[in-house]
Amino acid sequence: MKAGHIFGGVLIPLAAWVASAQVGTPKPPPLPPLPNVTTQSNSKRPAPTRDDYLGDAACAKCHEEKVDSFHQTAHALTSRLPDKQSILGNFTPGDNIFATSNPELSFRMEKKGNGFYQTAVQGMSPYTTERTEQFGLVIGSGGKGQTYLFWKGDELFQLPVSYWTQLGWVNSPGYRDGIANFDRPIIPRCLECHATYFDSTAPPNRYRKAGFVVGITCEKCHGPGGNHVERETSKTPVTSDSGILNPAKFPRERQMDLCAWCHAGHGTPLLATFSYLPGEPLDHYLELPKPDANAEVDVHGSQVELLARSRCFQSSSMTCLTCHDVHVAQHDPVSFSRQCLACHKPDTAMFPKHDHDAASNCIDCHMPRQDTNLIVFDWKGKKVRPQVRTHWIKVYSTAAGSN
Repeated sequence: MKAGHIFGGVLIPLAAWVASAQVGTPKPPPLPPLPNVTTQSNSKRPAPTRDDYLGDAACAKCHEEKVDSFHQTAHALTSRLPDKQSILGNFTPGDNIFATSNPELSFRMEKKGNGFYQTAVQGMSPYTTERTEQFGLVIGSGGKGQTYLFWKGDELFQLPVSYWTQLGWVNSPGYRDGIANFDRPIIPRCLECHATYFDSTAPPNRYRKAGFVVGITCEKCHGPGGNHVERETSKTPVTSDSGILNPAKFPRERQMDLCAWCHAGHGTPLLATFSYLPGEPLDHYLELPKPDANAEVDVHGSQVELLARSRCFQSSSMTCLTCHDVHVAQHDPVSFSRQCLACHKPDTAMFPKHDHDAASNCIDCHMPRQDTNLIVFDWKGKKVRPQVRTHWIKVYSTAAGSN
């Protein structure tokens, strides 16, 4: 069985199921470079060891407010250990049963002691058989949904029942309704986008069960903090080099590479997963195809490709960080509209509609939510597709998307 797709609050592409769904799906042309901006690699700097990474607790000693705020974001919550806060599905008797279209198959979710368990019940009472697996990892902040992984020795697999915020317990994406499938392996590329670090011991889904780091942490984007902390706590004078990476100071291409690491499709790893360092050219580590510019790109997990098609992006120096402050949870479309109005000022040539309400919500019309075809799950005999906000900024017809 091929590796499948797991979904989360930020909806990042994860496994071979997504890769197979994207076969023949081209990506837009390369990002337009800014004039006179260096794209030189920092590859001469020595590769850090895991000992150079200290964890968010070390960052919080000086940046407590920023770390606390970041821990409320979908990035930080995109993978967690299972507990009653991280698992959003209901374990109350009666609400903990997921009935499938197969009258001889249901699933039961239970809390026993300190553990959480998912059981497939097959057959008709009293002639039933059961298979139970323990929740090992929670994937997804729950903004849209969550899925769950279980350990089988040192191998990671996806559980067959996930959680969808609007519906409750559902079949995991891509799973056939009425089938108990515990065989979908979780490949390293899945975890690279949904966690800070896992040590893959052998393909396709074996990992060391000690030393992994769940969630997206500060050092995922800022690089290892050991040198920075040593410099900042040293009694010797601090040099201008802080020993930490600041993505806001990267050239445009490197800023976009950092986001494209997880927001530009599945890609094909060229080097070991988790080896990419912010500030490096991503194409040294991950191959992202660059096909026909007119090809359709799904709204799921392709935010960078879609943004690159936008006239706003092509005609400016904007990056993802122009609109997104990754250190805080951002959910208000109207607040994003302030960034639009910074360029599209009323009564100028950049704001051609004179009767347009400049104080209104730009986002829901010019970046509508659209159905994705890369996350599809069976629910009560229907194919259900979540909606994801497109990052192709343009004028849409009423039928192009729903709010």
